[in-house]
Amino acid sequence: MTLADKVLAGDVQAAARLISRIEDESPDAPGEMDAIYPHTGKAYIVGVTGAPGAGKSTLTDNLIDFFRKQDKTIGVIAIDPTSALTGGAILGDRVRMQRHSADPAVFIRSLATRGWVGGLARAAIGAIHVMDAMGKDIVLVETVGSGQIEIDIVKAADTTLVVLTPGSGDEIQTMKAGILEAADILVVNKADTEGADRLKADLESMLALKESPPEEWRPPVILTEAINDKGTAELAGAIMGHRDFLVESGGMAGRKRERARLELLEAVEGFVKDFIYRLDGGDYLEKLVDDLLNGRINPQRAAREIAGRLADELDK
Repeated sequence: MTLADKVLAGDVQAAARLISRIEDESPDAPGEMDAIYPHTGKAYIVGVTGAPGAGKSTLTDNLIDFFRKQDKTIGVIAIDPTSALTGGAILGDRVRMQRHSADPAVFIRSLATRGWVGGLARAAIGAIHVMDAMGKDIVLVETVGSGQIEIDIVKAADTTLVVLTPGSGDEIQTMKAGILEAADILVVNKADTEGADRLKADLESMLALKESPPEEWRPPVILTEAINDKGTAELAGAIMGHRDFLVESGGMAGRKRERARLELLEAVEGFVKDFIYRLDGGDYLEKLVDDLLNGRINPQRAAREIAGRLADELDK
């Protein structure tokens, strides 16, 4: 059996190996993914984002437990900062979600950002496809949490949760229009602390002021206490409510299209960057950098030269 065949049969070890090959950009990974793609598109993708310390990991852990009690199979992609020493993910997933690590219906995998901006690891969408093809009902994607709203997760997920906490600057953060654009569900975690009700009321007031057609989804604001596992059922209900809305409104197709667009553009960007780095053994890029530093060329002209060189190389 090929690695892809084993993944399609639900083999966790094979899935872990394939995700590692995607992450390492192994030359055999695209061939394995060719066999994977026709079996994707069934899992429901939930993104969990928000500032560091907001309680995203604990909320994710609670959602795993809730959905498992409903007999759902779960995949989890925990995107972590890159270790400066090893290049791997730090804050390992099994430390945070250890109680589920022995459950055969739950597959948890950490991915390192490796410097990739936007809150998503470069291999994240590939990992989503692998878990989807394994037959997972729900895939939870927890982003690294950079303190900024990570817009890429909106394109990668069917439902995006934005987790905020009172008294940590989130009140100011909510004034940015981006948070309203990014969130399908707003979660005010640590609801037992002072200011939670006020933050919830402020969010609801801002949502009410936002101009939108009546048929458009209006994000609910859910209060949770992740550390005490309170509000989890309400949050899960909101997730399923959004899924039903997308199905009934036809919005699900648009979400899948955006995910395909993001994956394609990331693949193109990665291909072009890798190609440029390899030109003339790396000397071509360094020569252009020297020319920029010495004022012999400007960035726009250098970019056009690179495009021309790429065209010539591809013609060959």
